[in-house]
Amino acid sequence: MKKIKTTRNIKVKKVVTKGTACQSCVWSWAIYVYWFIILFFIAATFYIIGRGHEFLSPTNRNVVVSEEVLKQSQDYIDAAKEKIVAGDMEAAIVDLNAAIDANASASVYTLRGEAYMQMGDYQKALSDFDSALEVDGMNAVAFYDRALLNMRLENYEAALTDVNNALAAQSMKPMDVLSMRDLYAKRGQLNLWMKNWQGAVADYTNSLARAEGSVSADVYAERAEAYTALGLYENAINDYTSAVRVISEQIQAMPTQEGRESESSNAMSYFEKSAALNLKLGRNDLAKNDLESAFAIATALSDTESMERIQNLINGLNN
Repeated sequence: MKKIKTTRNIKVKKVVTKGTACQSCVWSWAIYVYWFIILFFIAATFYIIGRGHEFLSPTNRNVVVSEEVLKQSQDYIDAAKEKIVAGDMEAAIVDLNAAIDANASASVYTLRGEAYMQMGDYQKALSDFDSALEVDGMNAVAFYDRALLNMRLENYEAALTDVNNALAAQSMKPMDVLSMRDLYAKRGQLNLWMKNWQGAVADYTNSLARAEGSVSADVYAERAEAYTALGLYENAINDYTSAVRVISEQIQAMPTQEGRESESSNAMSYFEKSAALNLKLGRNDLAKNDLESAFAIATALSDTESMERIQNLINGLNN
């Protein structure tokens, strides 16, 4: 009888032990589910907060700005442009600061950078052009303006990179205030300064081949310099002749007497350079004709110093 009783007691203990283990197992799974739910909500909360900060970021491209804010920003921009034309850069910057607070667009950063550049504050100008490109990495005007700034700072390699980027951006996302003609001309000027004569000739030729915009006499004259450096004197003379022709066609439409006199002085210089090249080619008669044309312009400008210099050159040819 004792053995049977003992056996039953053992069995009962086993059953009780098994039941306790199952309860522990269920409790463990409940803990895991509970903490999973907590972690899920924590992660969701941080995600929502993170997205909220992203939308508040001024450089986020998907930010939605209300029509009222855009109108307010445009009012500041229009006021700033008027002040820039009037030469009041400090007042323009105040308006542009307000415009950026309302809507920090790439165009506003670029405009403020231009104002800073005209004031000679190149560090702030560079910072604004960088900010514009952070907002819009395909903004051709920001690349072009930064190229102009780097040219002023004599960072020619950086300027060349910016002009190349401006050309690429303009071809993919054209901006009305820029033309491919002007961009090629600017890269030609950079190549000329860097003594890349072949590159300069190619860029100036591309500029002249473009249909948009107006032809600049400077492009012909600067390509003539590149041709001269390459020893292509005939090509250079033709370009100086073309530069004078463009000036003669455009000079009457210039709004100020100062502008007309400046272009006339340039034409005089081109005639003198053409004369020097004709002398190199042994064409004294053509050189004399060029100098006589230069003398006539100097007389019209009452430029006595140039008149004396050119007359001495003519006398030298006559002798």
